[in-house]
Amino acid sequence: MAGPALAQKYPTKSVRIIVPQTPGDPCDTFARLLGHHMGERLGQSFVADNRPGAGGTIGLALAAKAPADGYTFACGQGGNLSVIPHTMKNVPYDAMKDFQPLALIATNYLALVVSPTTPFRTVADFVKYLKANPGKVSFATNGEGAFMHMTTEAFRSLVGFEYVHVPFKGVAPAAAEVMSGRVDATFGSFTGLYPFITSGRVRLLGIGKATRASNYPNFPTIAETVPGFTSGGWFGFVAPAGVSKEIIAILNREANAAMKRPEVRAKLEALGLDVWTESPEYMGKLMKSEYDKYGKVARAIGLVPK
Repeated sequence: MAGPALAQKYPTKSVRIIVPQTPGDPCDTFARLLGHHMGERLGQSFVADNRPGAGGTIGLALAAKAPADGYTFACGQGGNLSVIPHTMKNVPYDAMKDFQPLALIATNYLALVVSPTTPFRTVADFVKYLKANPGKVSFATNGEGAFMHMTTEAFRSLVGFEYVHVPFKGVAPAAAEVMSGRVDATFGSFTGLYPFITSGRVRLLGIGKATRASNYPNFPTIAETVPGFTSGGWFGFVAPAGVSKEIIAILNREANAAMKRPEVRAKLEALGLDVWTESPEYMGKLMKSEYDKYGKVARAIGLVPK
């Protein structure tokens, strides 16, 4: 059946949204929240199907192999479509060829924080010290080749310094070591770190947005001192390659309509997310730029996929 003719009748049955994370994770929230509203408008159920494991690659591999008929799509994010393809061996999909962008849902940003036992008060203070004291500052990350490590390396490439890498098996222990003063600094989710910033357990130097956050205008960006530096994650729906442009347009329209609903936007913003209602083309450009950015970082540090 031709694309336009098929799109006129779409959907005629339930639609599966593969969630490559466990229930309660951000993609699970997006799939259930947006899927509910999309289903209401289109008259069919949009069902979340949790397929976690291997950093999200198990679920995304399943989505990549699904029929390109619009009845299966997935929630992807920067970690498993921008970073992991450069850091994990034998990823079971090609992030740039096996998927097509459907709808950009949200972005978040990281924060650069230091232990309150350090003397650093601003990004400028920190950068000056880093350049003058190679190898004297320690950064905690959630593992070699993981998102926090890649972000630290992106920062290093722009500033020019050497540091001590202290990897941990997760975000929480990395942040805990900075709070304790055993490690000097880390990059972490602003939302996750916010309670510790306000309580004084860590000291915020800057956030990874290109411009200051409208709801936190007093928090400086890292880019004010280090031009061109941004760091954060993105979340969006992706479809298997080959889904007709007519069906992609329908799903993009309905996902954006759901995100424009005040109650939906409020729930997403309460998670510390910036909500987007853009075209598939816009999302595609973001996916490629993030993929290219982390590929460049991986090559620069000679990272061997594991």
